[in-house]
Amino acid sequence: MPPQPDPLAPLAPRLPSPLQEVDDERFARRGLRLLLKRDDLIHPALPGNKWRKLAPNLRSVAETSHRRLLTFGGAYSNHLRATAAAGRLLGLRTVGVVRGDELADRPLNPSLARCARDGMVLHFVSRADYRRRADPAFHDALRARFGACAVVPEGGSNAAAVRGCAVLGEELRGRTDVAAVACGTGGTLAGMAAGLSAGQRGLGVPVLKGGFLAGEVARLQREAFGGPRGDWWLEEGFHGGGYARVSAELSRFALDFAERHGLPALDEIYVAKLLFALTQLADAGAFPSGSTVTAVVTGRHHPQSGNPE
Repeated sequence: MPPQPDPLAPLAPRLPSPLQEVDDERFARRGLRLLLKRDDLIHPALPGNKWRKLAPNLRSVAETSHRRLLTFGGAYSNHLRATAAAGRLLGLRTVGVVRGDELADRPLNPSLARCARDGMVLHFVSRADYRRRADPAFHDALRARFGACAVVPEGGSNAAAVRGCAVLGEELRGRTDVAAVACGTGGTLAGMAAGLSAGQRGLGVPVLKGGFLAGEVARLQREAFGGPRGDWWLEEGFHGGGYARVSAELSRFALDFAERHGLPALDEIYVAKLLFALTQLADAGAFPSGSTVTAVVTGRHHPQSGNPE
């Protein structure tokens, strides 16, 4: 039989993503080398960790009879945007369950408007109901409303996604001492740390407050690999007050960093918080002199309007 076409061909990525060195005196004066892992260039519609986490789930869906994908996210979720774009490219119907039923009566922000333009049905639920997003009974109720569908968890973080993100760590073997990533649900860090080689460390910078991610990363590694993998740690002090909370200081930092290094505008929800954290940690002597630190650029800037919380 002739080979069957790849159902994910419209999502063909640019891998491995480029590794870019930046000359930043805030790191150089501490004897550090800073690299950017440009995962934002993997795919124009599904940049960075969204491609790495969604692709394994989308392949599983493509191998079933499901033509509808349902997933969860906040009002500014890059995961919802990526899922909607993937659905458009692959001819899948998509449903986004959005945290905050009060948003149903408001104009769509730019992120949700993009989802809608890509064909995603937006279903707004209360925060109490959203906390049930992992409950099979809640999934059954959603299927009763929207029809048969494959369910992908918030942020796309499940065992398949974590194994997909392990390739990110493998691409950094022998290239860095510390690989750092901004964390929402912990799936990218769980996989990346597993893919690194001995002697390398993974660093996660949570963009949400709450201090729950260590347990989530450990749980995801158990589900994906049967137990802990790799050497990783979290720096919890750089969420800036919570998800999508962006201070004037952070905005100034993001603009300055992009201008210094000729980069596109930085995503302030994830990437700017990561780079700000690394700059502060470098100044505090958190990394031994002579170290190479790599920041994973997981997404692109999207205009925001207001805060989701």
